[in-house]
Amino acid sequence: MRETAELPYRPCVGIMLANQNGQVFVGKRIDSKEGDAWQMPQGGIDQGETPEVALIRELGEETGVTADLVDVIARSAHEHLYDLPEALVGKLWGGKYRGQAQRWFLLRFHGRDADINIATPHQEFAAWRWVEADSLVDLIVPFKRPVYRDVVQEFRHLL
Repeated sequence: MRETAELPYRPCVGIMLANQNGQVFVGKRIDSKEGDAWQMPQGGIDQGETPEVALIRELGEETGVTADLVDVIARSAHEHLYDLPEALVGKLWGGKYRGQAQRWFLLRFHGRDADINIATPHQEFAAWRWVEADSLVDLIVPFKRPVYRDVVQEFRHLL
């Protein structure tokens, strides 16, 4: 196996889904063994996909929310990188990546809470809720906190 520093970053999108009150969707990871692990929707960009296509696909896969229920408000100015803790490198994504390079998008949700359905065919969340943006950093696993801090700072004025 290659050294972690030699591995590439996995291309990924992150989605800050905000409701009309400026609160942000978070889901409690279904696979977390370490208590409450909440996060915003995110996922890999498939071969041949644009980030814009990937974000709508991932949004549907993780929340059941369809493109007609959201408006894209902003795209992050740059990719946000994070490295996995060493113990996770060989366990996620077949050991092919050191972490993720995430392009973040702010989406305004104009549907109803009943339009959100996390019981999708490849369910990733056990529960979901709306939270204030300033509480996001405290909910996420420690190795992703710098990314969440930067994304909240970049999008806060648009919430």
